Amino acid sequence: MPRSERSPLLLAGLLAAAGAAHFAVPRQFDAIIPRSLPGPPRAWTYGSGAVELALAAGIAAPRTRATAAKAAAAFFIGVFPANVRMAVDWRHRPAPLRAAALARLPLQVPLVLWARGVARDGKGKGRS
Repeated sequence: MPRSERSPLLLAGLLAAAGAAHFAVPRQFDAIIPRSLPGPPRAWTYGSGAVELALAAGIAAPRTRATAAKAAAAFFIGVFPANVRMAVDWRHRPAPLRAAALARLPLQVPLVLWARGVARDGKGKGRS
């Protein structure tokens, strides 16, 4: 199924917005960093934000799109434990917040598939 030519740019925009949010409002991200990770949560928050910004730039550029999109798919899988932690930690919050935390879990699947599709569509494009 062919994807829109805008699909890579939309994915890049989503990643850029999420990456920027890690720097603009880091406390909300600090709260979902798994405690089992070494070091302070803020370092992981900033690190994952920087990765999202780098992935966005890589996906936006046709020359690096396929590789960056594959990396984005892996990244979406890698951050899944933080989403699980958020769902567990928010189980006693008001229903709308609890629902938002739970909704993030299945949303990782379409994000992974989207990134894989962009990678597949981006192979061989933009190379000289």
